[in-house]
Amino acid sequence: MTGDDEESLAEVFWAVARRLRHQSRRTLEPWEINPGHARALAVLMRHGALRLSTLADHLHIAPRSTTEVVDGLQERGLVERRPDPDDRRATLVALTAEGTRVGAAIRAARDAEAARFFGDLSPADRADLARILRTLRD
Repeated sequence: MTGDDEESLAEVFWAVARRLRHQSRRTLEPWEINPGHARALAVLMRHGALRLSTLADHLHIAPRSTTEVVDGLQERGLVERRPDPDDRRATLVALTAEGTRVGAAIRAARDAEAARFFGDLSPADRADLARILRTLRD
């Protein structure tokens, strides 16, 4: 593969990433929620109540940034802070009933968005793409 081929591959990859990012923002518009908040909701839906530090690790962001994300979600009634029953000095972040409802609706919308976005690919191509992207991610 030549330098031109690598550059072309990178350009195509970033163009697809931009398209996905814009599409994701449009998908989130009905809930007036930003992508960072949506990611936090998804992590809490997948893992249940978490300490702030653990949530920060899952989101790959600084603990201070996680506090800001949680503050925003708490202001909207989507999460609550509660004492950790295993360590009363620690705090857990948990979804509220509304947070669970919004998180599930966002997940359904994103699943439909992904089905449309990747719909032109054959099942084999989708499987290959998923495998390749996981390899690059890890």
